[in-house]
Amino acid sequence: GEALVSPIIAEFERASGIKVNVRFGGTSELAALLTEEGDQSPADVFWAQDGGALGAISALFADLPAEINEGVSAEFRNNNNKWAPTSGRSRTLVYSTERVTDADMPATIADLTNEKYKGRVAWAPTNGSFQAFVTAFRVAHGDEATKEWLEGMIANGAKAYRNNGTQIEAIADGEVDFGLVNNYYLGRYIARDAKYPVAQTHFAAGDIGNLLNVAGAGVVAVSDNQENARKFIEYLLSPAAQQYITTQGNEYPVIPGLIANPTLEPFEKLQEISPKVDINQISDLDGTLELLRQVGLL
Repeated sequence: GEALVSPIIAEFERASGIKVNVRFGGTSELAALLTEEGDQSPADVFWAQDGGALGAISALFADLPAEINEGVSAEFRNNNNKWAPTSGRSRTLVYSTERVTDADMPATIADLTNEKYKGRVAWAPTNGSFQAFVTAFRVAHGDEATKEWLEGMIANGAKAYRNNGTQIEAIADGEVDFGLVNNYYLGRYIARDAKYPVAQTHFAAGDIGNLLNVAGAGVVAVSDNQENARKFIEYLLSPAAQQYITTQGNEYPVIPGLIANPTLEPFEKLQEISPKVDINQISDLDGTLELLRQVGLL
């Protein structure tokens, strides 16, 4: 989002003397635009919110020097050096602290198709992070099982929202009791109101609902400004930028040795509970979009 990343971009401009022109938009929207523009694209860098979209259009990226990824933690690294991760994020279950009891908590994301959750769950089918999760679901469990879960959620009255934030607000407003979001959104609401009536948790260890994903950036191959584009990505991986991302953005840094954000689950715990899905394998965005169209979510 613009509010989070604009200060990072401004600091890069100040430190480097390089002017940055930014076009903000949804990950899937901009990935499709880059594909459509092809050799005529004016873009130098694509900074996206999930590894799936980056993998889906990685053929449009120039190779990065291997050393750019060398300092990145193994869980986040793109081994092909087509793009570099810039932050880590975990999928979570958000819920109402006023209406949800311990007995209401689902053990797995599949449990949300049960009758007890009918009409109580929010999701954001058009959101890039949700689509990356669906792609990972397909990789882990196959297309048929993924379609069955999507249809089960639809039949159980899951309510569609525009993005992660609107799900959290819907819970606070009493429209729904649960939502499926990335981990870093709730912290922004809690920072403004310590008594905000929403909390978040994870599913059982290994559940696909705990997907660990990344934001990342690649240099567009047709760019005539690749040196400065690489400098921008290198800056995003600097300790200063990474500390800002975890402190202000509530995301996980992708390089070691930084001061941990105390509001986040320890990264070691995240490693234990995340499903074993290689982020380099969640690149079939087109297949996911087609599946979402089949079930009527797009």
